[in-house]
Amino acid sequence: MGAVGTEDERRFGEFVAVRRHGHVAELVLDRPKAMNAVSTEMARSIGAACAALGADRDVRVTVLTSTHARAFCVGADLKERNSLSDAELVRQRPTARAAYTGVLELPMPTIAAVHGFALGGGFELALSCDLIVADATAVVGLPEVSVGVIPGGGGTQLLPRRVGAARAAELIFTARRLEAPEAHALGLVDQLVGEAADRDEALALASRIAANSPVGLRAAKRALRLGHGLDLRAGLEVEDAAWRSVAFSGDRTEGVAAFNEKRKPEWPGE
Repeated sequence: MGAVGTEDERRFGEFVAVRRHGHVAELVLDRPKAMNAVSTEMARSIGAACAALGADRDVRVTVLTSTHARAFCVGADLKERNSLSDAELVRQRPTARAAYTGVLELPMPTIAAVHGFALGGGFELALSCDLIVADATAVVGLPEVSVGVIPGGGGTQLLPRRVGAARAAELIFTARRLEAPEAHALGLVDQLVGEAADRDEALALASRIAANSPVGLRAAKRALRLGHGLDLRAGLEVEDAAWRSVAFSGDRTEGVAAFNEKRKPEWPGE
């Protein structure tokens, strides 16, 4: 792990941690006794961790990982959900939703490191990231209709953006689970690696990304996200606005100087 710097950990409640590896942050799902099923408490902690990460200008890339050997995240805590009254479920909804939007709206590039089960809300957490690295044990899917609900963490919107409307409809309507090779072939995950290699590969990828301009990375992500789904002319306007936000930055000045001086840039991050 030397490639990504020294580890430093901060806890957000009992079930979530953030570990720092230099300019890479690792957002850790750490509820192993429940295979990282997302309870109200855990959802609140994910939201709080994402708020802290979003405000930290020193973080250039975030990697979402799991401490459980056989699961990334199995989705919502259905045992807890079964105990909630309708009124309690309504009150709980904003907290649950904030966990998923917290990951989705992180301003820096994000990578999910997936192994074992990533189902329902667990897969939606991964879909909320920009890239998904999965190992050979990964099993992914959105099975919500099989228990009488629908994907509620962004799945109906994020999955079609990855695989197209018809493919997403088939996967959501059938509630079927996909093993790693099929998930990779269909584009549900971006990189397939050997068993138990997902975290290391995701952190290594994050380290390569983090070597680039933090201002440039955030602006590029903003352009990619805001421009998606727009017509070409509108998308180019989004890109131009993002370009203008970096063109006169300290990072741009340093990047050009470092290139001409044939040295590694020392990004000011502004």
